[in-house]
Amino acid sequence: MLDLLVTGGTVVDGTGAPARRADIGVADGRIVRLGAHLGTAATTIDAGGFVVCPGFVDVHTHYDAQLLWDPTASPSPLHGVTTILGGNCGFTIAPIAPEHVDYIRRMMARVEGMPLSALDGAWDWSTFGSWLDRLDGRVAVNAGFLVGHSTIRRVAMGEASGGPATAEQVAAMVAMVHEALGAGALGFSSSLGQAHTDGDGAPVPSRAADRDEILALCRAVRDHEGTTIEFIPAVGEIGVELADLMADMSLAANRPLNWNLLGSLSPVEIYEGQLAASDVAAERGAVVVALTLPDLMRLRSDALLRSLPGWRDVVRLDGEARRRAVADPAIRRQLHEGVDTARARGLGAMADWDLVEVAEGRWAGCTVAAVGTALDVDPVDVLIDVVLPDNLPLTTVLPSLLPSLGATDEGWRRRVAVWKDPRVVLGGSDAGAHLDLMCHANYPTVVLGEVVRQRGLLSLEEAVRMMTDVPARLYGLRDRGRIEEGAHADLVVLDPDTVGSEAAHVRTDLPGGGYRLYAEAAGVSQVLVNGVPIVVEGTFTGAEPGTLLRSGRDTETRTVPGG
Repeated sequence: MLDLLVTGGTVVDGTGAPARRADIGVADGRIVRLGAHLGTAATTIDAGGFVVCPGFVDVHTHYDAQLLWDPTASPSPLHGVTTILGGNCGFTIAPIAPEHVDYIRRMMARVEGMPLSALDGAWDWSTFGSWLDRLDGRVAVNAGFLVGHSTIRRVAMGEASGGPATAEQVAAMVAMVHEALGAGALGFSSSLGQAHTDGDGAPVPSRAADRDEILALCRAVRDHEGTTIEFIPAVGEIGVELADLMADMSLAANRPLNWNLLGSLSPVEIYEGQLAASDVAAERGAVVVALTLPDLMRLRSDALLRSLPGWRDVVRLDGEARRRAVADPAIRRQLHEGVDTARARGLGAMADWDLVEVAEGRWAGCTVAAVGTALDVDPVDVLIDVVLPDNLPLTTVLPSLLPSLGATDEGWRRRVAVWKDPRVVLGGSDAGAHLDLMCHANYPTVVLGEVVRQRGLLSLEEAVRMMTDVPARLYGLRDRGRIEEGAHADLVVLDPDTVGSEAAHVRTDLPGGGYRLYAEAAGVSQVLVNGVPIVVEGTFTGAEPGTLLRSGRDTETRTVPGG
């Protein structure tokens, strides 16, 4: 008898093949049968009218610390994510020594936007392996982690980690990488990103590394099965020097390198130049792929109204006083004039109301322009009459790819064309980081709802492949990312007619009472990890069937042609 039978569903298997009607039989956490008349099972899920696809693979998260207090890695699984990869950008919480805990906590808080209170607790591990052991058997999702350059540099060099490393210090770092990979780390990550600063406002340690140090650490990766490398090159253009460095990193490791983030909020459309780094690598036998966020970047802008000339004093009033103020014709004129002044000063958010959304209340998730159209009023009056009375927060939409095209139909069409480029992989959620600023853990349901269902710019089969099989193959995840016999039963049961993401809202549930932005999903009926439901109708079940992914055991090696 099977443990589980999923019947009546339309299977989108992750390979890009046409959807087909099939039942799925599961035993011991794996798919053992596909087809019809599969027999009986201890549990049956009726998926009639639904699509069943592989669980989504999010390769760029920062759930390293959150999993210590939230084994679900919420809200990612609500949106169908069954596998998360952390330890990105060179920032990890292992290996560690007691004298470095404060620095690492403050660095993570600063560079990844995590409240210090959410990083509290007993950091009583030392090696990377002992930290993985702390999580093993206690996670709802499949979770794997890279070892981070800034962390090992701090441990190896202490307070001198902002300067050049000696040969002995580089050797110590290489030894730590070997130890971490031997314990199951999935690879190595680093950053030269100019925006990455530590808790003191200084450049993070990895930014002080020279080329030889970076390549020495990458060479350690090639000695371990099922490993990879991840890198933050810079914000904006990638010149010849960085393109050569990334190719050399891939060749040194004999592994693919993925870098973050294509577009990177550049004021000019330079993505074609960024993607040229992949071509440079390919010419030399290396593999370099660009990660891109498959959504518009939405940043919480709670202080936007206070920043407008003439608005601050009104915003500071209590609720009843604000409501009286907006009824005063003189104050309304003052507020309109403040917006005009802001526009004259070149404040971009005031120039395109299609890129400013109401974040909470009746109109949550709707742009100011759309609310104005619905109510037949000027967008500024939406701010005055809808947003200001209840002091509702706003979200500014910042297209991270092709920014000049904004949220237009042409912008979406062009972005989707970039996603189809083989030099690109979808991800970049940063889930678990920048908690008060954004929530992109929802990108799978945004793609399925906004791009597939509403706009018809991708087929369901294409979209699922981009978010399952493609990242799983990039990282060499064994038997994940596809629905096929022998694969792990990481499954999502969803309604293709209603799937989508709800608007992000504030949730106060962090350790110490901190808050974060959080988004629920629509149209996701069940999410299963290794054959066990972890989400049913938008609610976590409490089950923790996830696998703590370890290199070699749970991943296979993907080499590069010139390695």
